[in-house]
Amino acid sequence: MHQTSAPVHYDRLTIALHWLTALDVIFLFASYQVWSRLEKGTPLRHDLQSLHISFGLLLALLMVVRIVWRISKGRRLPPASPSRAAHVGAKSVHGLLYLLLIAQVVLGFLFRWAQGEPFAFFGFGDLSDLVYIESSLRKLLGSLHYYNAWLIIVLAGGHAVVALLHHYALRDGTLKRMIPKLK
Repeated sequence: MHQTSAPVHYDRLTIALHWLTALDVIFLFASYQVWSRLEKGTPLRHDLQSLHISFGLLLALLMVVRIVWRISKGRRLPPASPSRAAHVGAKSVHGLLYLLLIAQVVLGFLFRWAQGEPFAFFGFGDLSDLVYIESSLRKLLGSLHYYNAWLIIVLAGGHAVVALLHHYALRDGTLKRMIPKLK
């Protein structure tokens, strides 16, 4: 009897969505860290805020595509680790990351609508009039958006550390599953 081995890598779209999301989140976090230290009203601060909004909208799109892909066609791989606890832990972290990212997108939209300022994707189309949010909620929404961002960074950082631990200490191929296959 010929036994087929399980796929070693995720499919290309799953890998691309993973790394695009990671790069987007890093940019979003870094752009805020830079502009928050700049004087209000400066062109660089304004440009970073505009880019942040555009990349936030891109994150919303990435999350929709990721969820649709995961539900419909995304390749499921068997657990990399034989440990059930490790598998449950990994699934829990991934699920929590998805929830936090979706919450971050929603909070970002609500915060921007509460600000009542332009809300466009790389300068195209203004979404600011799409929904009205009471401006008195601006501070609360801004705080929730800020603290949720830190939760995402801490959890994603832990996710990266564990992936490196799997690669360098456990040498079990977990990290290689999310690296594009080179020909």
